[in-house]
Amino acid sequence: MAHAHKLEIFRGLVKFKSNTQKIWGVLVFLTIITVIEVFLGISKPAMLTHSTFLGMKLLNWIFIVLTLVKAYYIAWDFMHLRDEKSALRRAIVWTPVFLVAYLTFLVLIEADYIYNVFKDGFVTWNF
Repeated sequence: MAHAHKLEIFRGLVKFKSNTQKIWGVLVFLTIITVIEVFLGISKPAMLTHSTFLGMKLLNWIFIVLTLVKAYYIAWDFMHLRDEKSALRRAIVWTPVFLVAYLTFLVLIEADYIYNVFKDGFVTWNF
């Protein structure tokens, strides 16, 4: 049985007449985000590189958020996740979210341990 794909993006704010128009619309959106990332990477505004949030520069947080937005739209529109059942969508999305959170926790714990060993221990900073 043929299944018609939804011809809209941004939760129905932008609607298209054909799949080709929708593909071009999503491509333009992803291109705009990529241009913003490249511009910020080249210009590196001082305001964003000197201020920090949760131990990381704001510019890096902007890159992470924009990359996640691009990944979301690639999966949502080009991999047709919007047409799947909600349980499958949740399984695909939440599994990496929890995995990344867990791995980030492990990396931060290990980094703190290594920092304390070099700071207070007998091993010196030789790199």
